[in-house]
Amino acid sequence: MSSVPSNLQYTKEHEWVAETSAENVVRVGITDFAQDALGDIVYIQLPKVGQSVSAGTVCGEVESTKSVSEIFAPVSGTIVAINSDLDAAPEAINSDPYGAGWIAEIEVSGPVTDLMSSAEYGAITA
Repeated sequence: MSSVPSNLQYTKEHEWVAETSAENVVRVGITDFAQDALGDIVYIQLPKVGQSVSAGTVCGEVESTKSVSEIFAPVSGTIVAINSDLDAAPEAINSDPYGAGWIAEIEVSGPVTDLMSSAEYGAITA
């Protein structure tokens, strides 16, 4: 069974959202369920710092030994940080999807909608 931390919010596309200490900035990544379904991750195309993203649109890509999957922005805003450590070690997404495997931080520019609680997300991945 996949790990679904209760302190995060989730999208139906299997991204997670965490609050940060910075005002209006969230950290995002892909869920344990998603990394498990993908298999061994070998490459990630990260979004660019300064890039504007809209909730539900593609902002990156994850490549595994099984397939290539798009990463969707869970919120609208501007990319303010990326996890450049993933360039050299994309497998961190497999080993620690909610920690060292985070993908980007987004400064939120509008209302955050369509995110699920851990219970709601857990129900669709069970």
